[in-house]
Amino acid sequence: MPDKYLKLKRNDIARLQFIFEGHEGLGTCTTIDKNKAVVKLFIMPDFISEAADLVENLKKEIEFEEIGPPTDSGV
Repeated sequence: MPDKYLKLKRNDIARLQFIFEGHEGLGTCTTIDKNKAVVKLFIMPDFISEAADLVENLKKEIEFEEIGPPTDSGV
């Protein structure tokens, strides 16, 4: 679970990144596909449990679904 891929609404990408990266040392967030609104959470191994809790709590504020890694044919 070190990394997670999330699909969400485009207008929620910046908010998700701000919240996730605001937790110092937890990890980083990058947009994989801005048109399909897919982001990747790079989670530091020492913070897997904390990241899982944060992602679970974010579901109360931001609508998203966890998806698998993109393939060559797209997401």
